[in-house]
Amino acid sequence: MTESISNISLSRLSELISSHMGLHFPTDRWPDIQRGIRSAAPEFGFNDAGSCIQWLLSEPLTRNQIEILASHITVGETYFFREKPLFDTLREHILPELIHPRRENGRLLRIWSAGCATGEEPYSIAILLSKMIPDINDWNVTILATDINPRFLEKASLGLYKEWSFRNTPPDLKEEYFTKTKENCYKILPQIKRMVQFAYLNLAEDTYPSLLNDTNAMDLIFCKNVLMYFAPEQQKKVIRKLYQVLVDDGWLAVSPSETSQLLFSQFASVNFPQAILYRKDLYKKDRRPVLPAQDFEPAFTILEHPLELDLEVEPPLPWPVQSDPDQHPVARPERQEPEPQLIPEPRPTLFEEARALYGQGNYTAAADKLIKSAPDDYQAFALLARVYANMGQLTEAFEWCEKAVSADKLNPGAHYLRATILQELGQVNEASASLKRALYLDPDFILAHFALGNIASRQGKLKESERHFRNALALLESYGQAEVLPEADGVTVGRLSEIISLMIERHACV
Repeated sequence: MTESISNISLSRLSELISSHMGLHFPTDRWPDIQRGIRSAAPEFGFNDAGSCIQWLLSEPLTRNQIEILASHITVGETYFFREKPLFDTLREHILPELIHPRRENGRLLRIWSAGCATGEEPYSIAILLSKMIPDINDWNVTILATDINPRFLEKASLGLYKEWSFRNTPPDLKEEYFTKTKENCYKILPQIKRMVQFAYLNLAEDTYPSLLNDTNAMDLIFCKNVLMYFAPEQQKKVIRKLYQVLVDDGWLAVSPSETSQLLFSQFASVNFPQAILYRKDLYKKDRRPVLPAQDFEPAFTILEHPLELDLEVEPPLPWPVQSDPDQHPVARPERQEPEPQLIPEPRPTLFEEARALYGQGNYTAAADKLIKSAPDDYQAFALLARVYANMGQLTEAFEWCEKAVSADKLNPGAHYLRATILQELGQVNEASASLKRALYLDPDFILAHFALGNIASRQGKLKESERHFRNALALLESYGQAEVLPEADGVTVGRLSEIISLMIERHACV
C-alpha cells in the first residue's frame, strides 16, 4: 500500500531542498521527492516517509543530513561517452583549438565536470585527451570533477564500473582503458584515474570561481543535465558564475535540452554540425564602458549661469513691541534654515574600481585598472596575481605574486597565494614549500593546513593529509560558523569545516 503524504508537506519539503541545494521540484516532480524520501527514511532512522518528512521540516539540517538527502533525490544515471555528438564535436573542433596553440606555450589545459555523478563523464574526457595528446605526461592537465552527492563521488573515486556503464560505447573501450576484476567489474587504468580530481561542490551554495577549490581559469566546463534541476533564478545565478570561471574564449557544454538563447545571453552561441556550445566571447559582454575616474558624475549640480541678485533691498522692519497685555501675541516668523550643502561622494580609487571589476568577473578591465594605478604595494600585487590566475595567464600571475611576496615577505597570505599558483603550474613540491613557509610565519594559518592536506591526499599520503585536515578543523573551532577567513574567497568557516570533515570521511572509506 502506497503511503499518503500531504501536498503541504511535499511543498514545504521542496522549498527546503531548494534553499539548501538549489534543486527545483515543481508539483509534477513531487513523486520524485516521495520516492527519494522513502529510500532515505531508514537511513534517518524512520520506518515511514511521512514521519521522516516531518522530522526534516522540524529543525535545521546539518551538512551530513543534506548530503544524505541529496544522495537519495539526485539521479546519477550516466555512462561513458554519453551524448556522442558532443564528444565528436570536442574531438573534431574544440579540443584541437585548445591543444595546438598550447603545445608550444605552456602545455596547460583545465576542464571542469560540474555535476559529475559517478565519474563516467570526467573519465571519458580523460580518455579522449589521452588519445589526442600522445605526450600527455608532459602536460599540466587538470580535470576537476565535482558533485553534490558524496556517495557518487565515493564510487567515482574507486573507478570501478559494471557492464551497464559501457552501453553505447566503442567496443574496444573496456579492453584498452580498463582491467576486468574477478567480480566482472571493470577498473579504470591508474594513469587515467590520476588525471581526474574529485571534490564535493554545491553549485547552489558554494563559492566559485575560487583559487581555494580550484574552480578558476577553466578552458572548458561540462554542466550537463544539471541546470534543469534548478529554479529559474538559481539557473541564472549558476550560469553567471560559470561565465566568470571560464577564461576568455572558454567553452561551456550543456545538454541539448538545456540550451537557451535567453539563459545564456552573455555567451556567444556556436552551432556545430552535431551540437551547440556556448563560448565566453568578451564582445558579447555588457558593452557599456566602465567610466574612468575623471568621468564620474558629480553628486551635485553646478549652475551654468549664476543667479542675478537685487542688492537694493529695503531694510527689514523693526520687530514689533508688544505693550498691551490683552493684545494677542505677535507670531514670530519661523527661522529659515539654510539649505544644506551637498558634499560630493569621494571618488573610488583605481584600486577600488579594479577590486569591484574583479568581483564582477571582468578580469581584463580589472587588470587594466590596476596597471594604470602604477601598483607599488602588496594589496595591488596580490590582486593582480589573482586576476591573471583567473584569466589563465599563470606566468603573469606568478610574476605579480613574486612581487607581492617581495613587498611583504613576512605575510603568510603572500606565500599561500604563491602556493596556489604553483599548484596550477604543476609545481607541487614548490607549492608545498611555500605552504610550509606560510605555516612557519603563522602556525595557525588554517588555509595552509587545508592546502597541504589536499596535496598529501592527491599524493596518496593519507596519514599526513589527515593530520593537516585535523589541525585545520581544530583551529576552525575558535571561529564563528558564518565568519569568512582571509584568503578564503568568501567561503565561510562552517562550509570549510564541512568540506574538511567530508575529506576525512572519504579517507576512512579508502
